[in-house]
Amino acid sequence: MAPVSQRGRARPDRLIFPTLRNYQAGWVGADVLTGLTLVAIAVPEQMATSRLAGMPPAAGLYAFLAGSLVFALLGRSAHLSIGADSTIAPVMAAGVAALGVSGTARYGELISFLALIVGALVVVVGLLRLGWIAEFLSMPVITGVLGGIAVEIVVRQLPAVLGLAGGGSTTVGRLRLVAGQLGRTNGWAVAIAVGVFIVIMGAEHLDRRIPGALVGLVVSIVVAGALDLESHGVAVIGSIHGGLPSFAVPSAAWSDGRGLIGPALTVAFLCIAQTAATMGASGGASTSFVDFDRDLVAVGVGSLVAGLSGSFAVNTSPPRTEIVAASGGRSQATGLVAAAVVLLVMLVATGLLRELPEATLGAILVFVATRLFRIGDLRSILRFDRIEFGLAVGTLLTVAVVGIEQGLVLAMLLSLAERTRRAARPQDAVLGRVPGTDHWIPRDVGQPTESVPGIVVYLVYAPLWYGNAAFVADRLRRLVDSAAQPVRGLVLDADAMSDIDYTGARTLGELAAELRRKGVAVAIARSSHLVHHDLKHSGLLPSIGPDRLFASVEDAVDVLSRRP
Repeated sequence: MAPVSQRGRARPDRLIFPTLRNYQAGWVGADVLTGLTLVAIAVPEQMATSRLAGMPPAAGLYAFLAGSLVFALLGRSAHLSIGADSTIAPVMAAGVAALGVSGTARYGELISFLALIVGALVVVVGLLRLGWIAEFLSMPVITGVLGGIAVEIVVRQLPAVLGLAGGGSTTVGRLRLVAGQLGRTNGWAVAIAVGVFIVIMGAEHLDRRIPGALVGLVVSIVVAGALDLESHGVAVIGSIHGGLPSFAVPSAAWSDGRGLIGPALTVAFLCIAQTAATMGASGGASTSFVDFDRDLVAVGVGSLVAGLSGSFAVNTSPPRTEIVAASGGRSQATGLVAAAVVLLVMLVATGLLRELPEATLGAILVFVATRLFRIGDLRSILRFDRIEFGLAVGTLLTVAVVGIEQGLVLAMLLSLAERTRRAARPQDAVLGRVPGTDHWIPRDVGQPTESVPGIVVYLVYAPLWYGNAAFVADRLRRLVDSAAQPVRGLVLDADAMSDIDYTGARTLGELAAELRRKGVAVAIARSSHLVHHDLKHSGLLPSIGPDRLFASVEDAVDVLSRRP
């Protein structure tokens, strides 16, 4: 997953505002227009995501300010957009809910404290260049995690969309409460949510740079105020605390830190994985390890600043990053422009948002969920491999029903278990010679092949290690014992074998001695210098015989077939 291709060392003169170095005057127009496009999309999205984290709308805007300003200062990617993120917001809300009630001062302190822990973890990972841990999530698992988060987002927003009272601590519990209140659905709220959703979908269809969410937000405010929908039972967000954020260290005890370490690790891991995936999509193979690790530091510092400002952890946004790239943004000046406009809104225009219906924010989040639930990817995974599809679906259901942390841990364990199973039971092939040539290919690929009487040629597509050594040895015994003619020689084609560990070497040595007592000579063909090194240092090479290593399968077969 990590979008990396080479290692390098950061130059000291590019540590501050690296994307603004050598800035060209011709970039100003594109960066300003892209920044305005970005803020038009970010304002409603950040406010909606703030609800998902159980925080006031202003907290999402403060998170965007912290992420954008810090990343412009330290980040090396010209396009990455950092701020409140719907992927990690439910994890934070669920983690803090066990220690504090949403809407209380303690809840706000805890979620800001969680941001500090997450920020510190991501900074450490970036400084120690440990970003490669993002590779431990396979694409099917990521698809499942995002799908499960999408389900949870939709379920959390059903009360707002339907105009019902919320409640419940689990996905199933929330669905039960909604089902019990369906008779009290508010038609005005549903109409607003559906209308906003249609506007966003229409803008997305026409051009992703059109701020459909902002259009829906403005229209819904106007309609709600003109028709006095609050008197018809439509919930509005009410007064928003504006102005500059006040910076302070959140008050939390050590016991709170212990209770938050699990959610913090999950959120940090998701931040690393999502940053890697987003950089890969926006920067391709040109992005270096140093850029990735440096940008992780910037994302982590963004969470630290957000936590100190009373907000919550920030993350890389794939949709906003894609829009910045598509709109022609040339540097992080786009983020600075967007941050300046958001700051202006917080200083003088928060009163305009008082009549914003909660159904509007719910519709925006439901749209975000549709982007996270990747039906196309699930279909592709199913066509490719049913087991990996099962991993994706299992992860999705676990995240949606049980919890994101549990689903993520289970997904990683199942992925590693499946990879270990494949390595412990590797694919292999018995080889035959293409008639009239010296080429040896698998006998089951549909091309005619011929065998040499008394010789078995075997290829395994895996390293020989303690997990599969017994399997390979048993496979070779059965091939020798079940041959139509007495076997005089066994050729192990090591072309697809990257290495041999100590257990594999010992097992192969014992097998060679066993076959030698039966009159079967063993030879190894096409071994790499790494395999040759392992054979030599394990003591297996002397027992097999240095003269039993061959550069080609044909050479090995020729020598063994001439044995008396």
